[in-house]
Amino acid sequence: MREAELIVEPNGEVRFVYDDELAEIVRQVGPLEVRRASHVEPVGDGWSADLSPVGGPTIEPPFGSRAAALAYEVEWLRENGTPFPGEPT
Repeated sequence: MREAELIVEPNGEVRFVYDDELAEIVRQVGPLEVRRASHVEPVGDGWSADLSPVGGPTIEPPFGSRAAALAYEVEWLRENGTPFPGEPT
């Protein structure tokens, strides 16, 4: 079993880094609204992680793989309290 972190606000709102298995559990409690916290994209010969939707940094390559960029994204989100992205567009 993987480690997961749910943040429950006083108003009942729950935030978490999206995971298919965790989302299925949360859906059993109520509707789920997914918002993008970042953009992991190929750039030149590497990958970038853009965390601007949650007020974070944009890290350009040297991420040598998508998996490395995603791992950075998850680590940053958890270290920064899984910030809530701005309003959906």
